[in-house]
Amino acid sequence: MALSSAPDARLRIALFGGTYDPIHNAHLKIAREAARQQHLSRVLFIPAAKPPHKSGVTRVPYENRLRMVELACQGEPLFEASRLEAGAQNSYSIETIERVRATLGKNQDLFFLIGSDAFAEIRTWHRWQEVIRSVEFIVVSRPGCTYEVPDGARVDRLDNVNLPVSSSEIREKLATGDEDVDVPQPVLQYIREHGLYRS
Repeated sequence: MALSSAPDARLRIALFGGTYDPIHNAHLKIAREAARQQHLSRVLFIPAAKPPHKSGVTRVPYENRLRMVELACQGEPLFEASRLEAGAQNSYSIETIERVRATLGKNQDLFFLIGSDAFAEIRTWHRWQEVIRSVEFIVVSRPGCTYEVPDGARVDRLDNVNLPVSSSEIREKLATGDEDVDVPQPVLQYIREHGLYRS
């Protein structure tokens, strides 16, 4: 990850974490729309090795999920797959934010791209007060999901991306042998070659 820049250059970096089990086209569309609206310089897709809010939920190992993210980001000049949360420890967002901050100049802008369902639980996060002070949130609206914005949080709403596809639905279809799923073709080919998600 090379995020350093000339002293007078201003970067607008968004962190987009998730299990990506698997990554699908809705993830990419959300990131494209966020990049367009917020004039982002880079979107870092960060697969969680061990998400603390989803213990035991991942179906395939971290390295497979990371590779699928890498394949999905090919041909997208603003997108980058990141190993920031690799390892056996819990993937706490504040620690990821601190790692990225350490590579940026003081005047760079750091965003956190997140679904409204996850943002609604922000007060349960590890060191959540520090999280909301450290980044500006881009919150993707989900049908029927409401949330309160904690005092001090900076939030930009992403309201015009209504995509019903989910990783769990994709896994269920793949488990039955149905490959009519909304994932990038290189990702589907990787899933097929490695026999992922078969029941």
